[in-house]
Amino acid sequence: MTDLDDTDRRLLLLLSEDATRSAGQLGRMVGLSQPAAWRRVQRLYRSGAIRGRRLDLDAEKLGFGVTVFLGVKLATKGRVSLDDFERILGAIPEVQRVEHVLGLYDYRLRVVARDLADFERVLRRRIMALPGVGSVEANVMLSEERLPGPL
Repeated sequence: MTDLDDTDRRLLLLLSEDATRSAGQLGRMVGLSQPAAWRRVQRLYRSGAIRGRRLDLDAEKLGFGVTVFLGVKLATKGRVSLDDFERILGAIPEVQRVEHVLGLYDYRLRVVARDLADFERVLRRRIMALPGVGSVEANVMLSEERLPGPL
């Protein structure tokens, strides 16, 4: 774990709000010079505290109006390796997130689709057809509220 001071935490908060801020902007906002802010941000990247930047796309505006969370229970854990199963899931473009979890299900998936008929096609032809899939439970997302701020 990286030792973070208050300035590092403030930089992380500012970057989590807008990752496109320049080192000059960040420096002015936290009371550092541009080079000092740049060095701190680079140190946060090198330490792994910042893993990268992501583009936050609006799935609905891109034509994907349905988001479904799937709980997937594998039929038998020995039938397919978990690495192979995760790799196969990663090749399905509608599967946006794969989480290996403890509990009732082995995996939790976030799946996007154009509509319910499209989701049914993805479920039947791509996900349920995978080797090792036992049972699946689907929860359709009604709305999503994003909590502000970093961790």
